[in-house]
Formats: sequence, structure tokens, C-alpha cells
Amino acid sequence: MAEYVSRPWLLFGIVGFFVQWFGDSLDGRIAYYRNKSRKWYGFALDIVMDWVSTVMIGLGYVFYATDDFKYSGFALVALYGWAMIISQLRYRITDKYTIDAGLLGPTEIRVIICAVLLAEVIFVGSIHYLVILICVALFVINCIDTKKLLDMGDERDREEKRNKETIANEGEG
Repeated sequence: MAEYVSRPWLLFGIVGFFVQWFGDSLDGRIAYYRNKSRKWYGFALDIVMDWVSTVMIGLGYVFYATDDFKYSGFALVALYGWAMIISQLRYRITDKYTIDAGLLGPTEIRVIICAVLLAEVIFVGSIHYLVILICVALFVINCIDTKKLLDMGDERDREEKRNKETIANEGEG
């Protein structure tokens, strides 16, 4: 709507983020309160819906963006997907689930995107450069997090090898 009708329609995106944040924060608590929680179903559904919403955000930007700026929308979705993959792999390696991307969690990312939408309404064209800036930041964060992830994987491999050697040595003795 912002592309075809009027730029202030972007402000409805902020309302949409609030509704999405509220629903994302509340759904598990309601299920728990009603004693109908399903840990792994809810976990899987949450991850899938986060990905769907990320793709929709990127698609909305691609429709709004002009010229070659459309590619930064694709980059944003791909980089956020990379961050999601890192989060899932970190969970598998450490058995601790965190959904942050460096210093930023999902709530902070929503606030940043809302600020970008507001900036675009006030300063026309700023969204394109802010999305590129976010992409650069996500790329750096993902590289750092990938290095940390690989280090954690390496340490877990060494630990498992030590455990196997200890068990083998105990079996011999």
C-alpha cells in the first residue's frame, strides 16, 4: 500500500509488528496456562512462523524498493535466515536454546525495523540505506557467530573424543 497509495501506510507495519510481537510472546503462555502446552510442536511452529514472517517482511520490502535496492531485500532475508540457522545449530551443539543475533534478540530487531519504517515516512528513501546498513551488520554478526559456533562444535568433538577414549581405557583396565 505504501508503494501504490501513500508512504504513511508504512506505519501500519509498525502496528503489525506490535501484533506479531504480542502474539509471539503470548501464544506459549496461554497454552501453558490452559495446561495444553506442546513443547516440541510449539517450538517447531514458532521457528516456522518466524521464517514465514521474515520472508513476508523481505517480500514487502522488495515490492516497496526501487531499482537495484530490491536485492538488499533478498540479502536481508538470506542473512536473517543464516542467523536462524546459527541459532538452531547452536542449540544442537550446546543443548541451550538462544535466539539472539549477537547483542540483539527478536524484540530489539522488531524495534529497529519499526524505527526504519518510521524513518522512511519522515525521510523518504532512507529505508534503502538503512536496509543495506542492517545487512552489513547482520553479515558481520553472522560471521562472528559462525566462528563461535564452529569453535563450540570443535570443542564438543574434542570432548566426545575424550569421553570415548576414557570409556575405552576403562574397558581395558
